[in-house]
Amino acid sequence: MRKISFIILLALAFVSKTFAQTGENAILGVWESDAKDVRMEFYKQGNKFYGRYLWGKTIVENDGITSKKDVKNPDSKLRSRNVVGITSLTGLTWDGEEFVDGKIYNAPSGEMYDCKVWIKKDKLYLRGYMGISMLGQTVSWHRYTAQKK
Repeated sequence: MRKISFIILLALAFVSKTFAQTGENAILGVWESDAKDVRMEFYKQGNKFYGRYLWGKTIVENDGITSKKDVKNPDSKLRSRNVVGITSLTGLTWDGEEFVDGKIYNAPSGEMYDCKVWIKKDKLYLRGYMGISMLGQTVSWHRYTAQKK
């Protein structure tokens, strides 16, 4: 009986770990592109998911710290704001398998794209596209853990 209980406990642990990696909350936290050129924090408000820039090679000055301004924003009133910290990914919804119907603002170009996100084997894939997903680009990400010096 003890052996059966242990096997059931292991099975439940496996199922919950698998769900945690692929469920709707798996997106939450800080992710870094595999190219290590941008970091974003994903968070949830209500039933929608969002992402904000934390750091990026093209959104900080040469010192690696100071945020650049959002100078290419189509809205001239927003061009003086810092890029670091802005919510650039908006409106993602979980459809049971992936995150869909989002928009992503690319501050370095000032352009907005449709986007979707999915997670597979501890990797996050963000696809930005115009109109149809087939006409887009996918960037892979990994969970970010700060390196201690």
